[in-house]
Amino acid sequence: MADEVNKTAFLEIQGRMIELTGKLKQVQNQMRNKEGEKKRAYLTLEELRQLSDDTNTYKSIGRTFVLEPKPVLMNEQEQKLKDSESAIASLQTSKEYLEKQMAEVENNLRELLQQDPGLARQIMSMSVM
Repeated sequence: MADEVNKTAFLEIQGRMIELTGKLKQVQNQMRNKEGEKKRAYLTLEELRQLSDDTNTYKSIGRTFVLEPKPVLMNEQEQKLKDSESAIASLQTSKEYLEKQMAEVENNLRELLQQDPGLARQIMSMSVM
């Protein structure tokens, strides 16, 4: 009876760990994307700053380029930069939360395996394909 309870608990912990790992990877990918957006906005802003104010600047909209004043493009890039920074900060908070959850699940798994050495042996004897 206790063996079945431990197996069930192990499967629940394993499922939770798989779920958290997926979420963590997703957040890391989102952070990577936002870092790329931030870098693009920063580099574009730096290039725009080097241009004189009377230079014709164009904004890409799909396959079309539209004439836009330099200050408008600079404001857009500054806004993209700020948005990316705030999104990265939010994602960092989510990442830290998920990492704490992951550590908690790992501790639960460790406790379960220490509590039932038979289950640990059973798991170790399974071949991973």
